[in-house]
Amino acid sequence: MQPHRQQHWCLGAMNAAFVARMEDVLAVYERPYEPQFPVVCFDERPCVLHAQPVEPLPPVPAQPATGEQLAKAGRPRRESSTYVRQGTACLLAAFEPGTGQRLVEVSARRTGADYCRFLQRLASAYPQAEKIVLVQDNLNTHTDAVFYQHLPAQEARALAARFELHYTPKNASWLNMVELELSAIARQCLHQRIPTLEQLTAHVAACVAERNAARVTVKWQFTLEKARVKLDRHYQKIRATNLSD
Repeated sequence: MQPHRQQHWCLGAMNAAFVARMEDVLAVYERPYEPQFPVVCFDERPCVLHAQPVEPLPPVPAQPATGEQLAKAGRPRRESSTYVRQGTACLLAAFEPGTGQRLVEVSARRTGADYCRFLQRLASAYPQAEKIVLVQDNLNTHTDAVFYQHLPAQEARALAARFELHYTPKNASWLNMVELELSAIARQCLHQRIPTLEQLTAHVAACVAERNAARVTVKWQFTLEKARVKLDRHYQKIRATNLSD
């Protein structure tokens, strides 16, 4: 995957802090696969629940010609162009590119409590791992401080110890592989009108089970070496700015 368009969108803000975090994440992706230290990418995606105000018209199959009866064209399922907004939900997703496995939860919210609960679930999914190497963005709830807000200190410390945290730069969601996974789930599940949290959960669970069974993964091609070549002028600009101080 070559994230060309996303790069152009955020490179204007590239500075030393951006480069440091970008290189850290790319270095994590280049680590050899190690079951004791699985690399897992995490993010959240909000979505809107929509209901149908009018029952859709069912599809009509095509009818072949028979005798003197002419053939009749079929008609696809049709639905009203209007909809009723039923609130919002959020997908919390963890994707392990090394094994092509993902863990996705449908939540009504995306608060610190939800983050804490999901990371507890993620830690339980890797009982043999010494550390889960977690790549995530800079949202203010994405920190181990949240554990202490929702768990007793001993449990919070134990949960924090299960993770090795790595943060993408600001405005650089394209560096997080789970963004590709969330986009794929959205294309398969969220293209339709889903009115309730329960129905969304069922659709997402079916999609995730299918993708896990197929071990669908990402062939990441934006390496440290390519970053330094492609973005060389930005590296030079950063060095020149600081040499002039």
